[in-house]
Amino acid sequence: MGEVILVRHGQANSASQDEAGYDRLSDLGRQQALWLGDWLRDHEAPFDRVLMGSLRRHRQTAEAIGEVGAAPEEDVRLNEMDYFNLGAALRDHSGRPMPAGPEDFASHIVEVMEAWHAALIRGQETFADFETRVAAVLQAAAEPGVRVLCVTSGGVIGMVMRHLLQLDPRRMAHVLMPIRNSSVHRVMVAPHGTILAGFNATPHLDIADRAFARTTY
Repeated sequence: MGEVILVRHGQANSASQDEAGYDRLSDLGRQQALWLGDWLRDHEAPFDRVLMGSLRRHRQTAEAIGEVGAAPEEDVRLNEMDYFNLGAALRDHSGRPMPAGPEDFASHIVEVMEAWHAALIRGQETFADFETRVAAVLQAAAEPGVRVLCVTSGGVIGMVMRHLLQLDPRRMAHVLMPIRNSSVHRVMVAPHGTILAGFNATPHLDIADRAFARTTY
């Protein structure tokens, strides 16, 4: 059987109010990725292919992970949804402001996903376009007998979960909320299709003195 392992990037600049400012790893995010790289070399490597999105935080995460098999290949289909634009579109549509903190984000992301799915709002792409490109990159990575590591973002991982588990937009939003920075998600490639085999694991952070590094923002 083959396997696709999806990794969320390390913690980015979560204090930013726009995509350009957000798109870089924090010092903690780089450390999360360094620890993940050590764990992958000890327990998972080598990978037959390594794919990464084209965003800065993807490249920085892949660089910090280091060599785990094949050289990284850039694939823009692994790029995140443009949440800042979607949030602005929701504000213009319904008056809902961007979340002020993690407490507000839990309800905000549900509203965004439902409005985006219903085509009431859009960012740089429609919900259907985002779903199509994520399904396409998963299909391209899912080769029998091949192990692929994908460095990506939480929204892409959430869409993979929707694809595999047939989640509605609200449940997809609920899946998105707890995804940790540098977390590991497994998809088994079986003869009859792809199967979810693991979600939101952070084995490289499972020792007590790294508990502070288990972040979602």
